Amino acid sequence: MASERDFQSRRWLALALLCVSQFMVVLDAAIMNVALPTIGAALDISQANIAWVVNAYVLTFGGFLLLGGRLADLLGRRLVFISGLVLFALASLAGGFAQSEGVLVAARAVQGLGAALLSPAALSIVTTTFSDGAERNKALGVWGAVAGSGGAVGVLLGGVLTEYAGWEWVLWVNVPIGIAAALIAPRLIRESRADSATRHFDLAGAVSVTAGLSILVYAFLEAPDAGWGSGQTIGLLALAAGLIGAFIAIELRSAAPLVPFRIFRKRTLTGANIVGILTGASMFSMFFFISLYMQNVLGYSAIKAGLSYLPLSAGIIIAAGVASQLVTRVGFKPVLAFGMVLVSGALVWFTQISADGGFVADILGPSLVVAVGLGFTFVPQTIAAVAGVEPQEAGLASGLINTSQQIGGALGLAVLASVAFSTIGDLAPTGQVTPQVLTEGYADAFAWGAGIGLLGLLASLVLIRGRDSRAHAEIGAGAPAKVPA
Repeated sequence: MASERDFQSRRWLALALLCVSQFMVVLDAAIMNVALPTIGAALDISQANIAWVVNAYVLTFGGFLLLGGRLADLLGRRLVFISGLVLFALASLAGGFAQSEGVLVAARAVQGLGAALLSPAALSIVTTTFSDGAERNKALGVWGAVAGSGGAVGVLLGGVLTEYAGWEWVLWVNVPIGIAAALIAPRLIRESRADSATRHFDLAGAVSVTAGLSILVYAFLEAPDAGWGSGQTIGLLALAAGLIGAFIAIELRSAAPLVPFRIFRKRTLTGANIVGILTGASMFSMFFFISLYMQNVLGYSAIKAGLSYLPLSAGIIIAAGVASQLVTRVGFKPVLAFGMVLVSGALVWFTQISADGGFVADILGPSLVVAVGLGFTFVPQTIAAVAGVEPQEAGLASGLINTSQQIGGALGLAVLASVAFSTIGDLAPTGQVTPQVLTEGYADAFAWGAGIGLLGLLASLVLIRGRDSRAHAEIGAGAPAKVPA
């Protein structure tokens, strides 16, 4: 049996393992997009249903994240992390062997469930393994680089695997990574849980919030097709609101709530999660519409579109490392605010895309700006979301920030896709969709995304406590490192 000292000496190796696992999760949210046309042709999936190959994953991932974070606190973070890895790997294996639409969509849903278990567990392991201050900032800087670059790398890898190995490998690539990580984890990661908390599980709260969040995401995903004012959309939104309202009522009465609302008394934590929702809404849509612009307007192949993301990926990785150092020196609030300024500015720049544009003229410049912005946003956002949180609630805080970003991404993409395709439909009433019409629609989506980014900037300035930010910088500057309890 490894001792506490052994685990501490291996903590940076453990971080590498955790980041590889998180990279796999983030990658999977993007890698499938490039392969969708090939999958649709291979399995005879209609255009109306092909989006569910992606949506099934997003739906279960976003809906079960809070539950996954709380399970990690109560049952053991390493146990839940390994369970999520195994479930994710097995679902990936089954998805690659799928011969029908139903089997593939079901496998993607189980993948999302596995991701919802392992992702908050992994982040809570990071926060309880590394001491608050400079050491944790460095670790979360690496984490932020992984989270920010995974989407861009996913587009590239999806194109390469689909063209040279077959669409099945977009899923199968997860299998050896997931199984190897699950086997290595017990040697690098110590088990930890909220020992002081009651082991009672809030089943009613878990069911109501998971159902409420899942139906909310489903309503927004289907709204562009069903219509925002349709009975289906209004009914689903009302049902989601009712379930989330029931969850709040249950939590206020529960002796051992799934989400103790006292955690929201931490204004910085609440602010970080609101900024997370707004960041997710602007960022996920950005990747989506850049990909569409490159392939549908500029005529790029899947591989060329993926390669075009390399400057963005490299920029995020570099910026995240710089951001972790800046947070240690000046605190997370100014770094986060500056990051939101850059993200919003880059999206405004993207509104200038043209139908006869090119990579250097229309993509490279704003991509580099948004890369720095995302690096400067993800790292302080994550640090702010877990700063000052007690170890027994690390899984909960990790689940909250993951949920905020994923739910924000799903809702933002649905809204901005509706904006873009509404513009495209208005400009092409006869059905003749030209590159110019597509460009106008994508530009409108980028403009709305910039507006969402500015709301994120406002939230970071108003809701993140400067006092908490300065205190965190003081810890990084002078507090001695301590072995976490």
